[in-house]
Amino acid sequence: MPSREEVIDALRVVEDPELGMDIVELGLLYDAEVEGPKVHVTYSLTSMGCPVGPFIEQQIREVVESLDGVEDVEAELTWEPPWSPERMSDDAKFILGFG
Repeated sequence: MPSREEVIDALRVVEDPELGMDIVELGLLYDAEVEGPKVHVTYSLTSMGCPVGPFIEQQIREVVESLDGVEDVEAELTWEPPWSPERMSDDAKFILGFG
């Protein structure tokens, strides 16, 4: 089974194609829980009308399912708390011109 940290690290390849950055750096990944062969990923989007939402969810599922020992992936989209630029890493803020 992968660890929580291994799941989070793997999710760094999932990019928001509109911003060209991964969901971890953008602060869109809220949590990853590993319970045996099941992984529950909680994530958000930059807005409710984000046109790439289904694409991001598909990428999350594919990346996590590819990890050794994972048999089931639940990708949960949440709006609580709402995403804001403050959730981004310092590097992402710098690259995208925030702060």
